Amino acid sequence: MRVLITGGHGQLGRALVRTAPSDSEVVALGASDCDVTDPVAVRAVLARLEPDVVFHCAAWTDVDGCEHHPERAWRVNALGTQHVAAACFEAGARLVYISTNYVFDGEQDEPYHEFARPHPLSVYGASKLAGEEAVRALCPQHAIVRTAMLYDATGRNFLTTVLRLAAEQPRLRMVADQYGNPTFVDDLARALWQLVERSAAGTFHVVNAGNASWYDWAQAIVETLQLPVAVEPIPASEYRRAARPPRNGTLVSLALPTLGIELPDWRDALARCLARRD
Repeated sequence: MRVLITGGHGQLGRALVRTAPSDSEVVALGASDCDVTDPVAVRAVLARLEPDVVFHCAAWTDVDGCEHHPERAWRVNALGTQHVAAACFEAGARLVYISTNYVFDGEQDEPYHEFARPHPLSVYGASKLAGEEAVRALCPQHAIVRTAMLYDATGRNFLTTVLRLAAEQPRLRMVADQYGNPTFVDDLARALWQLVERSAAGTFHVVNAGNASWYDWAQAIVETLQLPVAVEPIPASEYRRAARPPRNGTLVSLALPTLGIELPDWRDALARCLARRD
């Protein structure tokens, strides 16, 4: 199985390479090797590599940056995905598109399953939802995977930010009234490979089980590592942002259990991620 990963140098792309099945041939390309905003370049890459599967991880995920520069967000997240989907159809490749919990407004109290109606509040969420629509319209062989709050032991993410701040400050102030599913990229990557192995098609919510606020998550990091730092809960209204995140961004899956795929609880995942730190 020949596999192409767009956005292959990001934290999910690296995790997909780490967890790839032994019988797969994986090519992970960054933006300089596969500019998704250039349809000619995208078609040329697929024609040259002839992949069986494309993991489309490339995206502009700076949520607040998308609010300040919406044209770039639409060009990368929506139009870029349209280019990849069209090229996959032409090449006969199966497409796995990585989407987000930001496609929902977060106003309901219960978790969002795959058949809940999207209603994004931000440019980022709207541009990613437009990417979903392009995939459904242009590439029949597809799986759309919504996920949330991705992290790894390295790179730029909430976990590494908390560790950096904890080394600099005696007290951390974290939002306690916005919720989601902290998701370890290795667990997500393994589930994505399982979806490919099962030739799964449709829309899937793939996150670690359970939910947490940013405060809960930070507190769990501090407690697990026994760091001498206090974590103070604050309301989202005290943390000004350009984008409005969903209050309840918690995802749940109706589809994964039918395929025999289950991700561990987010606290278990966090402990495993922290245990492998250098």
